[in-house]
Amino acid sequence: MVDAKHDDDSDLETGLLRELAAAHGVGTTYWGWDGLERSVRDSTLHGILAALGVASHGAGEMQQALLESRLAPWRRVLPPVVVAREGQETHVNVHVPHGSDVSVWIEAEDGSRHAAAQRENWDEPADVDGVLTGRAVFAVPAGLPLGWHTLLADAAGTVTDCPLVVTPLRLRTTEALADRRNWGLTAQLYSVRSSRSWGIGDFADLAELAAISGQDGAGFVLVNPLHAAEPRPPVEDSPYLPTTRRFFNPLYLRVEEIPECAYLDPAGRSEVRRLADRQHPANRSAELLDRNASYAAKLAALELVFRVRRGPGRERAFTDFCADEGQGLADFALWCALAETLPPESPEWAGKASAPDTPYCAEQRTLLADRIEFHRWLQWCCDRQLEAAQRSARQSGMEIGVIHDLAVGVKQGGADAWTLAGVLARNVTVGAPPDMFNQQGQNWTQPPWHPGRLAESGYAAYRDMLRTVLRHAGGIRVDHILGLFRLWWIPAGAGPGQGTYVYYDHEALIGILALEAQRAGAVVIGEDLGVFEPWVRDYLAERGIFGTSILWFEHDAAGPIPPEKYRQQCLTSVNTHDLPPTAGYLAGEHVTLRESLGLLERPVEEEHAEAAAEQEAVLALVRERGLLPAGPEGGRPDVQATVEALYAFSALAPSSLLGVALVDAVGETRTQNQPGTSTQYPNWRVPLAGPDGPALLDGLPDNPRFRSLINTVRTSLRPGTQDSETLGR
Repeated sequence: MVDAKHDDDSDLETGLLRELAAAHGVGTTYWGWDGLERSVRDSTLHGILAALGVASHGAGEMQQALLESRLAPWRRVLPPVVVAREGQETHVNVHVPHGSDVSVWIEAEDGSRHAAAQRENWDEPADVDGVLTGRAVFAVPAGLPLGWHTLLADAAGTVTDCPLVVTPLRLRTTEALADRRNWGLTAQLYSVRSSRSWGIGDFADLAELAAISGQDGAGFVLVNPLHAAEPRPPVEDSPYLPTTRRFFNPLYLRVEEIPECAYLDPAGRSEVRRLADRQHPANRSAELLDRNASYAAKLAALELVFRVRRGPGRERAFTDFCADEGQGLADFALWCALAETLPPESPEWAGKASAPDTPYCAEQRTLLADRIEFHRWLQWCCDRQLEAAQRSARQSGMEIGVIHDLAVGVKQGGADAWTLAGVLARNVTVGAPPDMFNQQGQNWTQPPWHPGRLAESGYAAYRDMLRTVLRHAGGIRVDHILGLFRLWWIPAGAGPGQGTYVYYDHEALIGILALEAQRAGAVVIGEDLGVFEPWVRDYLAERGIFGTSILWFEHDAAGPIPPEKYRQQCLTSVNTHDLPPTAGYLAGEHVTLRESLGLLERPVEEEHAEAAAEQEAVLALVRERGLLPAGPEGGRPDVQATVEALYAFSALAPSSLLGVALVDAVGETRTQNQPGTSTQYPNWRVPLAGPDGPALLDGLPDNPRFRSLINTVRTSLRPGTQDSETLGR
């Protein structure tokens, strides 16, 4: 009898745990990359619920938590935020004491006032904490303009409000590209150097790259995330593990392009020249990049330039920039100033410096005022140089210009984790479950948005981040856009495969993304690769969000799909930065490298055989189109010919955007990033180089490999040439 009772209690608790998880958007099962459904461990569910602030120990706690989740909406007069689509009537639940009168209206951004009409509702009143509470339904009118408005409710003289966001039904910038196609370069900016770089590619190099490719007919240049890292060396190498996603990395500043640099005194000019000259030799080296040396030199020079008095116009522009960026910039600059002296492990971060609003931090704002001003100034300089890069892109003829990349998340212990702690979840990190290429799963070590608290904040931090990134952009690529639907959460101490999916309000997150992009006149590209629910791509397409197609991954049960069946609303490319450049991929470097790092779960011979078979299946389609001629004496064609044939093949797709990897254009073979590794491989430190050594921007226009591949792409996209047997030769 005791054992039976124990089993009954255990079954009750398991059932309650899974019901509670589902009530809070936590997946209790998931489908793996192999098509098998897996059940999530109880320990994982307990850990995730704890991170959400939900008690789940014992049947009594879980029953109470379930009751709280049901009552939560009834305890609010209005929801925390309402996100609507333009042209559609949106119904909002309003809760007041049963029988009370209530009126609801909207105050729009432009100051206009709009009434919300009440609709029929047959929900029974509910007892909420001893008060009989009724639910009324009001309709947000369909004719409201796009934007950030305020919804208000007056119940018995007490007025309550919440943000109301009206988002595009469909992103209109996408429609502008529907009847034409653009090709563009994809590049890791830090690796793209000129003779004037300080050992690392920078914003001036971005402007030059945009001008070079724009003059060749490119419509865009897509670069890695340019988010800020640590305020001083040592700095994180990965652009996908920043300290903040809202602000930019001063490592990319070209010191000499800051106007005040010209007004340094002779000693200052001499010192800046000396610092630059020490970094210039690194530009011509194919050895690994040294961000720390470059940044240390730049900071020393930037300190000198910062001291130069700005003219009235420049001073006003700086003041306006700081005002526009507001408290977010002030808090970020404070974190930078503190992080210059407080090591990450310093106890102050968990104590008196645990948040921007502590008494200690209030005192430090005064004591560190000069350093705070310096870090705000660095962001202004980044803003000015990014504006110049986008201007260079558009003046060169680009239709879109610079496309920025938005990382999935931020580093633990970084600026966003500090300033935005209220809307981030603790004791969990995000990553990815095991898949074909990363068979042990991935832990990206980043804290996720807390779905509930982010909504409670009205999505302000998310909005502000998007606005900053989009300010001088023609587009934005959202890395792992699937994370706006669900993210793989991993409890602290668990392995990557011991997580589960936590679901987000994608209607709100995608809608706000579309709104801010439309206001900026930018296109949105979602990196929608990996494991996803089938309806997700259809939803993104409906909202005008571009998808991503990588040649090697486009297949169905029968094998590689013909390019004509690729999506039109898409960025199509031959490769991605998580694979070797195409020349290296053809040589099987993705298998060899993973085997050397111990990342394979089966014999390397099997991996090589499968990789070769997958490549041959694609190459067979390329040959069928007459794009890949035989090599000398009927043998295999050389690597360059194969790479160009693959790009010509990808150009047969109807996709509006065609990405040309700069590493492919110069003949690079080395992998930029190996997912699933940190220190085991020098991720994000490989400079742009080809068979003959470093490939500098100075020589790019006359680089024969670059010229040949670009000509292939241009010819392939020219109307009337896509059926030619000579295409791409």
